[in-house]
Amino acid sequence: MVQMYIIGLLTAFLVTIASIPVVMKLARKWGFVDKPNHRKVHQANMPRMGGVSIILGTAAGVAVLWPMLGPTQDDMLYIILGALVLLIVGLVDDRFTLGAKSKLIGQIGAASIVAMSGLRIEFMQMPFVGNMDFGVFSYLVTVLWILAVINSVNLIDGLDGLAAGVTIIAVLTMIVMAFAHPIAYAGVIVLSLALLGSSSGFLLFNFHPAKIFMGDTGSMFLGYAMAVISMLGLFKSVTLFSLIVPLLILAVPFIDTAFAIIRRTLNHQSIGTPDKGHLHHCLLAMGYGHRKTVLIIYGISLMFGITAVLFSQTASWISLVILVVVLFITLIFAEMIGLVGQKRKPLLSALEKMQVLRKLD
Repeated sequence: MVQMYIIGLLTAFLVTIASIPVVMKLARKWGFVDKPNHRKVHQANMPRMGGVSIILGTAAGVAVLWPMLGPTQDDMLYIILGALVLLIVGLVDDRFTLGAKSKLIGQIGAASIVAMSGLRIEFMQMPFVGNMDFGVFSYLVTVLWILAVINSVNLIDGLDGLAAGVTIIAVLTMIVMAFAHPIAYAGVIVLSLALLGSSSGFLLFNFHPAKIFMGDTGSMFLGYAMAVISMLGLFKSVTLFSLIVPLLILAVPFIDTAFAIIRRTLNHQSIGTPDKGHLHHCLLAMGYGHRKTVLIIYGISLMFGITAVLFSQTASWISLVILVVVLFITLIFAEMIGLVGQKRKPLLSALEKMQVLRKLD
């Protein structure tokens, strides 16, 4: 079994690496090029069809490991169909730049295919209350979850190697957790290993200075794949605390997205308005270089991954303590780097006032 998993991982890795030179030539020939502007960090035109290589590598890895899926094979067929929808939407967007509404329709289509397959978030077990059955709303909850992950990953794809590296850390966390129950979580392991191989292969060409970008084709696919992986395994028995686990694993894109929404709302801007206030922009503004900024975010992502593993293995009250501590540290860090705005630091201001009061006492 382990040998097969290694073969699947290596297949995804090698297919991705082998396809990238071809994809780079085709991208330049067909006009799939990302041009610099005031919001972007890169200074030269870059081919942005790398998502095609990631999808090819992932597909090759899944194909090799197909017999390992068992009953999950039926779910995987729908997952593949949804991925094809995103591939088409992503390619059209990377070539012609679709509007936000058009992209959202495509994303909803892909997510709806998964929801209709029967792979849905159907209930949540609440402490002291019991099960909260979503009923017909399970379709909506599932679609919203997939959309949230897709767009969160898409938003952090702003520096060389950032989205691919964060994905690698997230799927490694999922693999560690899934191997505790390898038969029950076969789908998680297969798709995670394939995604790990393809993302690692792509990162060799995408780490700063990048030779190719993944484009929206790649970032949407990575988000979609991670959303589906979490549903294949971590949502099998949904409790309030198990719901936190995938949120912790994907904390970096989720936190960046959440603070972007808060920041734009406070600035009276549309939440879809692009800006330079994202996590990586803030770190760059503090004087960190391109590579160091990416490595810092890798470290943050790894911290959340380790927290997710600990969270899943501890008693509820310990998990609650861990969650509160992590949230507090996250809020302090967000205010320190100015994720909401350089002048909006209520928590730090409150802590400073407390220190002043202590000195007066």
